[in-house]
Amino acid sequence: MKKILMVISVISLFSLSVLPALATLDVGLEYGTFTGLGTKDLREGVMAIVNVLLGFLGIIAIIVVLYGGFVWLISAGSEEKVSQAKKIITAGIIGLVIIFVSYAITTFVINSLIEATGAG
Repeated sequence: MKKILMVISVISLFSLSVLPALATLDVGLEYGTFTGLGTKDLREGVMAIVNVLLGFLGIIAIIVVLYGGFVWLISAGSEEKVSQAKKIITAGIIGLVIIFVSYAITTFVINSLIEATGAG
């Protein structure tokens, strides 16, 4: 038991003495430019991905609204189809509102993180 305790204490002492030297090592972040990865901040990359996804969802919501308008157009005065078209248009508009609000929230959070950490 004493041998195991001695080995663990030697290993932990060695690792604690080596950690400051490891902190000063060059981790190679600048090598990303040589491979074409770039040096863009991770938060900015996440925001770019969120922008693309929300843009795609916005296009889908607009298509849903247009589809609702098309259903209303071809309803020929049928109350059932008109109410169905109104429900489709309402769902599309609610989807657009949700997308706009989520964009505003994610933009605010990411920008707040960038300002708080001093990356921007």
